[in-house]
Amino acid sequence: MASERDLAMTAKAWPFEEARKLLARCAGQVPAKGYVLFETGYGPSGLPHIGTFGEVVRTTMVRQAFRRLSDIPTRLFCFSDDMDGLRKIPDNVPNPELIRPHLGKPLTQVPDPFGEFESFGHHNNARLRGFLDAFGFEYEFQSSTDWYRSGRFDRALLTVLRHYDEIMAVMLPSLREERAKSYSPFLPISPVSGRVLQVPILEHRAEYGTVVFEDEDGMQKELPVTGGHCKLQWKPDWGMRWQALGVDYEMSGKDLIPSVELAGKICRILDAKPPEGFNYELFLDDKGQKISKSKGNGLTVEEWLRYAPPESLALYMFQKPRSAKRLHFDVIPRAVDEYLDCIRRFAAETPERQIESPAWHLHDGRVPEAGSDLSFNLLLNLAGVAHAESKDALWGFISRYAPDASPETAPLLDRLAGYAVRYYHDFVLPTKQYRAPTETERAALADLLAALEQLPRHADGAAIQTLVFEIGKRHPFPELKAWFQALYETLLGQATGPRMGSFIEVYGIKETCRLIEDTLAQPAA
Repeated sequence: MASERDLAMTAKAWPFEEARKLLARCAGQVPAKGYVLFETGYGPSGLPHIGTFGEVVRTTMVRQAFRRLSDIPTRLFCFSDDMDGLRKIPDNVPNPELIRPHLGKPLTQVPDPFGEFESFGHHNNARLRGFLDAFGFEYEFQSSTDWYRSGRFDRALLTVLRHYDEIMAVMLPSLREERAKSYSPFLPISPVSGRVLQVPILEHRAEYGTVVFEDEDGMQKELPVTGGHCKLQWKPDWGMRWQALGVDYEMSGKDLIPSVELAGKICRILDAKPPEGFNYELFLDDKGQKISKSKGNGLTVEEWLRYAPPESLALYMFQKPRSAKRLHFDVIPRAVDEYLDCIRRFAAETPERQIESPAWHLHDGRVPEAGSDLSFNLLLNLAGVAHAESKDALWGFISRYAPDASPETAPLLDRLAGYAVRYYHDFVLPTKQYRAPTETERAALADLLAALEQLPRHADGAAIQTLVFEIGKRHPFPELKAWFQALYETLLGQATGPRMGSFIEVYGIKETCRLIEDTLAQPAA
């Protein structure tokens, strides 16, 4: 039987393809710094959104795959560009008047509008770390402010200064004519106002390690480029960071391909090799617009995790990373059920199939058991017909269907029950709209009621599903789809619904009969 490493060498799942590129980069040898470095970047000018975390999820999957290919040590830096100047007030923060006087200052010098941390940058960094920690990621958080002010970037910044003209030759052709007139790789931080200045550099003095510029008070100033007195424009900063840290792998969105190319050229000017990379497609909101931190459109991390387990979000990130995806509340139930299907199938698959499975990558090869064959969609419908206010109400039905299951023995199922109740109340209940059955539908419902009353109490879902099919065929529906549509709209008050056999088995035959009786008591449509 092939070993896991042998299987990893030929696995077609995209994280293994990326990991093999990285192994070739270092020729199977430990780099001089002692490890292979993965990096993800975060711009904390707005609250974190799911796209930010998707980058960490996917990078972690490549890192896990690399570990199966090689014993070379690895590290993952989650790097926050928190020394960037805040250019505008995000639309989705409170107390904007608190921020307005500090526009242009580094994010770690802007007051926190939420009143929780020492700065807006620290607040958003904490939100990022909170999500990463909740996911259980193995990472090292890095702050741009810390690196600049501690002097750890000093050597690289002096190298940038020595290659000032070469870097300008790379950057200027990419800029609009007006922007090019004032562009410089270095952004001095004003000793007068503390703002990150977008001003022309009048002189760059490599021999002294300084730049000369005109400050906001109209006076010419000379500042060292080291020690946090200046920062770099973000594209030169990116290339400098790759060189200074020795980054081996970094992903980025498809919209940043031109920036990656420019940063790569700068990295080479600094006598370093740019990292291996992967360009993923962007997440879109329900209107097809790119998700933006400042606009706050699309789902937040907290919103997804209110209604679904984090593993379902990780699966959404794993699937087709080079395809654009809409990211809104409606995708959550399907993502949860796809996750459940993955982990249920895993144990029965061959080792060759397992290592290709999304479940393997979500759980680093240690895939848990689902603990139940109940779907999230079915739990949602149970919450609806039971008018459940808490997951305890659902456990009454679950325990009858699976007597050996309990919140203690089936913790995933218990979590799903809680998610289902929340999702039902927030998204399904407000849209429920029952309708009375037509005469054709009434006849079919009466037929179904009589047939269900004749079934044994513990009839299984497959037998019930067959019965529902047969009754639909006996009545003059244009197609069977119309019969099931009628069941959903008259019994559940919604346009779509679960597999009726499974639903009736879990909800209970007696309870379903009562539901049909209540529906038939209404006047015909």
